[in-house]
Amino acid sequence: MKNYLRLLRPHQWLKNLMLFFPPFLGGVLLNPGVVYKGILPLVSFSLGSSATYILNDVLDRQRDVRHPRKKFRPIASGRVPVWAALLLGAVCLVVALVAALKISPLFLQVLAAYLVITSCYSLKLKELPVVDLFCIAAGFLLRLEAGGVAFGIEISEWLFLSVFLLAIFLATGKRLGEKQSLGEEAGGHRKSLLHYPEGFLQGAMYMTGGAVLVTYTQYVIARHVLVYTVPLCCFGLLRLILRVQSGQGGDPTESLLTDVPLFVVGVLWAAMTGWGLYGR
Repeated sequence: MKNYLRLLRPHQWLKNLMLFFPPFLGGVLLNPGVVYKGILPLVSFSLGSSATYILNDVLDRQRDVRHPRKKFRPIASGRVPVWAALLLGAVCLVVALVAALKISPLFLQVLAAYLVITSCYSLKLKELPVVDLFCIAAGFLLRLEAGGVAFGIEISEWLFLSVFLLAIFLATGKRLGEKQSLGEEAGGHRKSLLHYPEGFLQGAMYMTGGAVLVTYTQYVIARHVLVYTVPLCCFGLLRLILRVQSGQGGDPTESLLTDVPLFVVGVLWAAMTGWGLYGR
């Protein structure tokens, strides 16, 4: 059962907490019934994303065998047979879609768009340079939009841009980390890495990191109590760049969970933002 649970990648469900960003930043998260209202959307997106992770692991099982860490994944290591993995993915997909339909037809459309883009990414788009980065960013944006739909909150333009640029920043950092750690084997694991010339990913990471700081500042500057979170945002961006450039890996979820300074900054950001929006 442990291997089947690992196949779902529950640690990646942290990304789906972005569904709660609209009510949290909108100052309504603590209103009666709001958190409860978000449970079904969170479950729906989490199971839907797990279905796409399983599809990706099935398609990549031959390449994962040659990866120093991914070779221990349940399918690549042979601990979970392909047929069982596909069956589990199908169950997750059906439950996710039924739950999404129960929430609203529009939420179902957003989830379906996420599933289509992510599946196309697993099948082919991840091999195309730059396109792979935008597919990852689309996943984050659709989570944000799904949260707005689920809670009936309109997403502001500056928040949309901040999330988009942050997603590109994280995606470039992850690709750069992969290219550095795999070395000459990078192309054999991920074809898109063959098409990124030296310095491109670093430049894209620096460019989008600076743009995130600008758009986030524009988003919070109208909310004077949140402007004090800008230094935390700056520290977090620089810390991620340091981790990637130091060869410590660029996976954002893993970095947040394992890097103590980054985790502390994340908690402080949530606390300061919560206090600014709800503590007055």
